[in-house]
Amino acid sequence: MISYVTIGANDIDESVKFYDAVLPTLGCQRTFFDNGWAGYGSADGSGPSVMVCQPENGEPACMGNGCMVGLKASSEAQVQAFHAAALAAGGKDEGAPGLRPYGDGYYLAYVRDPVGNKLSAFYKPGT
Repeated sequence: MISYVTIGANDIDESVKFYDAVLPTLGCQRTFFDNGWAGYGSADGSGPSVMVCQPENGEPACMGNGCMVGLKASSEAQVQAFHAAALAAGGKDEGAPGLRPYGDGYYLAYVRDPVGNKLSAFYKPGT
């Protein structure tokens, strides 16, 4: 259903450094960087993409209240690697990796990127 998600950046080069370090932990890679936009996704182009760019209206990027991008992981180890990479790349901890009470087996971690955008990596066996 989702084709892509756009995440705002105030300094595209700094944001690219963050996402280049974090998204490969979930099997994503940067697929392009052109004209102030960076795109991330699977090598074969299947599935949704994450786009990072400065806002078109020229205003500063800011986090949306109540907005979060949830990124699917294929294991608990990937969730842990995502969280560690995000913190090492300048992100902020918003919830360490662990089981959550959202149903059986939900294992998540939450971080904020340097702009303040909230991200989660989640793993649920069988999904």
